[in-house]
Amino acid sequence: MKLYPIHITNFKIDGGAMFGVVPKILWQEKYPADENNLCNWALRSLLIDTGDRVILIDNGYGDKQDKKFFSHVYLNGGDGLEGALKNHGYTPDDITDMVITHLHADHCGGGVKYNDDRTAYELTFKNATYWVSKPHWESAMNPNKQEGAAFLKENLIPMQESGKLKLIEKPAGRQGRDTELYPGINIRLYNGHTVGQMIPFINTGEKTVVFMADLIPSTAHIPLVWNMAYDVRPMDMLQEKEDFLNEAAEKKYTLFFQHDLYNECAEVHKTEKGVRLKESFKLS
Repeated sequence: MKLYPIHITNFKIDGGAMFGVVPKILWQEKYPADENNLCNWALRSLLIDTGDRVILIDNGYGDKQDKKFFSHVYLNGGDGLEGALKNHGYTPDDITDMVITHLHADHCGGGVKYNDDRTAYELTFKNATYWVSKPHWESAMNPNKQEGAAFLKENLIPMQESGKLKLIEKPAGRQGRDTELYPGINIRLYNGHTVGQMIPFINTGEKTVVFMADLIPSTAHIPLVWNMAYDVRPMDMLQEKEDFLNEAAEKKYTLFFQHDLYNECAEVHKTEKGVRLKESFKLS
């Protein structure tokens, strides 16, 4: 099994939105904000080559939205989706499985693109099965008021109409929580950030790498109360994080961060103040 970080781009959003109730005087020490209160964040995917399958986890914003949309997210840096895949010797046609942690635009927009003459939408990964959790899909198709603007029909409907969409109906397996997608790759559902967010656990044979998505978007979000204002169930998020972090410290998981501008991966450990960052490092 081979794992590759796919650095699509960086983007800027409001620091207060990313840190919720945490005062700016604290979070700006970790993530400095500009004069507009915007912090810069990474947008990474993870590519897994098992030898039999080529699996991509999340795919960024894509490029089909208009200038007004992108004027709010200030894309900068990165290699682009296709460029980052090419860096490791892959093309979109090589992808056999597109695993989407959740359907907020920054996680799924790259999975659908315009056709050549921009008259219709088509799947970016034409040979791939698109995996989404069933509870999350149902939530996205009937969104709450907080998340409504994050679920874009042009990202969802082409997936549904393609016949390539498969829904993971419920967690199964160990303690009723995990679903095995393929050998060595398990999916666990979490509900604090958004209903039915899928968090992949990848067992390489030597380590377990966990794709953190928006459960813990950066090392700055490791302390329990350092959470995003976007989380739809804040109290569920607190409990989910506490349970996960205790498990991660005990089992020495490698945490792969989707949004951390400064740290690609990390390991955590237990301290007198709770679970904290032990060390950060590159996936390689």
